[in-house]
Amino acid sequence: MTRQINPALYRRPRSVPVLVLVDMQQEYEVAGRPLALPSIGPALSNCRLALDHARESGIQVAYVRWIGGPLFQAGTRFARWIEGFEPQGCDMIFDRDRPSCYASPAFADVMERGSPPLVIAGFAGEAACLATAIDGFHRGQDITFLSDASASHGLDGITPADIHRSVSAVLRAFGDVMSTQSWIAASSPFSPSAFAPNSTHAND
Repeated sequence: MTRQINPALYRRPRSVPVLVLVDMQQEYEVAGRPLALPSIGPALSNCRLALDHARESGIQVAYVRWIGGPLFQAGTRFARWIEGFEPQGCDMIFDRDRPSCYASPAFADVMERGSPPLVIAGFAGEAACLATAIDGFHRGQDITFLSDASASHGLDGITPADIHRSVSAVLRAFGDVMSTQSWIAASSPFSPSAFAPNSTHAND
């Protein structure tokens, strides 16, 4: 398959986002586990759409996983990647042991030096995704949260769906909150015809 190249990658490098996939680990998927998310299916489907779009468009992908503590021991099944979400050779991988992705010194260094817009998807919404968005905002980074490519746990008798709606509402104070399809439409590569020699945009 021929990979589509987005000319914007060459023209405005700082505007090219990084898709940050947070904790795509089996702990969240396997029924009966302490952090299992019963409604994870639709969110995983949208994570797949976002990941496929990023790879087809030449958008960098950063995987950030939790390693450490009783639930995420390195080498155990539940710390492993969810099937179908294994990183590829060109993807970045970062480990940390606290909710925010910026708890990884390597992640913080890469993102602060390049200062790309961050597009956040993954688990869980009320913890890692929220913490990362707030940390990124305070570091001056543009944040987009794909609300339907994430899911949250219930807290204190409040349902997971209500928690996730609240998290998505709070995140609007720190960045954009979008559906996966809306982000895909907004970040799709320019059509080749727009850069043809006779195009009115050829010299933009």
